[in-house]
Amino acid sequence: MSKLSSTWGSALSDPQAYKQAVEAWEKKIGALIEFRLPGAAAVKGPLSGIPFAVKNNIAVKGWRLSCGSKMLSQIIAPYSASAVEKLQAAGAIVVGTANLDEFGMGSSCENSGIQATHNPWDQKRVPGGSSGGSAAAVAAGEVPFALGTDTGGSVRQPAAFCGVYGLKPSYGAVSRYGLTAYASSLETIGVVAKTVELTQAVFEAMRGRDENDQTSLDYKELSAREIKTIAVLKGLSGLTAGVQSVYDTTLEKLKADGYRLLEVELPALEYAAPAYYTIATAEASANLARFNGIRYGLRPYYAENPDDLVYESRTEGFGDEVKLRIMLGTFVLRSGFQEQFYMRAQRIRSAIKQELDAVFAQADILLTPVFPSQAFLHGDLSMDAFAQRAADKFTVTANLAGIPALSFPAGMADGLPVGLQVSAPAFGEARLFDFCRRFEASFPSPNCPGYMGPCGDSRRLS
Repeated sequence: MSKLSSTWGSALSDPQAYKQAVEAWEKKIGALIEFRLPGAAAVKGPLSGIPFAVKNNIAVKGWRLSCGSKMLSQIIAPYSASAVEKLQAAGAIVVGTANLDEFGMGSSCENSGIQATHNPWDQKRVPGGSSGGSAAAVAAGEVPFALGTDTGGSVRQPAAFCGVYGLKPSYGAVSRYGLTAYASSLETIGVVAKTVELTQAVFEAMRGRDENDQTSLDYKELSAREIKTIAVLKGLSGLTAGVQSVYDTTLEKLKADGYRLLEVELPALEYAAPAYYTIATAEASANLARFNGIRYGLRPYYAENPDDLVYESRTEGFGDEVKLRIMLGTFVLRSGFQEQFYMRAQRIRSAIKQELDAVFAQADILLTPVFPSQAFLHGDLSMDAFAQRAADKFTVTANLAGIPALSFPAGMADGLPVGLQVSAPAFGEARLFDFCRRFEASFPSPNCPGYMGPCGDSRRLS
């Protein structure tokens, strides 16, 4: 039995105790849409017996695939995503599907059409999004890891809000087969986990080319190198007091540990969020066009004609945020508007990639905040949908450039975790794991009050 299996696989040694502990947490946080104890013995492998949850826009055969939407709330997946199958082949066991912002569109998990999800650290606060259910489930100890998807920060931001690790892999490193597409050129299947070691093990089990996904690639790891120089943003501002304090403390710690900090500028960063949302909504409008109530999905009880059926289906089935993004995407793709909006956004995307290439020519990794604030309160008017989108500028750059980024717990402020992120050149995940493993030695993922541990208790994990 592997070290990981012996540590994390014990949750299933007493299934009923485990079930009771999960159900107790679920009454408070609503992280999981479905939860099932496994009925079969685990496959032997590096992740043998380890339970995990899957964000509900990733297919798991025989489980509902709602994508957090009323439109698909009754759909049952006829097959499993390649990433899920690879993890099952390594011995991991699916025990739940995790809640999300509808179709992955949101930064708070408040846009779910299925249920509300709350932050385990403070149930009055959001868990982040769109992979909020995945992060909340890991932070509470319901599962040691969960799959999420990251289109513009949707793994990293909730991981930061919940005090756990969140990996967005290089584009093409993990197959997207079985993922319900939102923005195909930006999104990846990622990992939320309690430790760096587990994050790395899950990623290594999933990565590699898949004949079912033409965007997947043979994984050729970037040449290993000792991390000596860390790039940081020059003139960084706009952070809340708690995030700024942890960020400053982290920089001082890194200096004391002997790292060289190199201040860099990313002029295109200010345009990253507008460019991202232009591209993402354009792709969303095309990808979600098939959800119209004709072939599958929510269908109104009565419609006069096919046009009326589509209108009623999408009116009832989609939430406000999804409708908004579809409309924005349709607008920017209209004849006469593509050059003004979509093509300009693609040029900004190229500029961001070039600026990051220049940074990585001088530094081994780039350190930035994940989000300007910690987990905010449900209904916080200062963090409306527009403010949340603008705050994504630190995370969307990795998606626009196709590079890996890893959110890690960096400290605590006012009783809530603060996450920062490191990014590296494409296929440089090993650098991120190496850095975060060293940081984890002095500041591991903190346990929220009532953290249930691997066996349904409150023991601290080593």
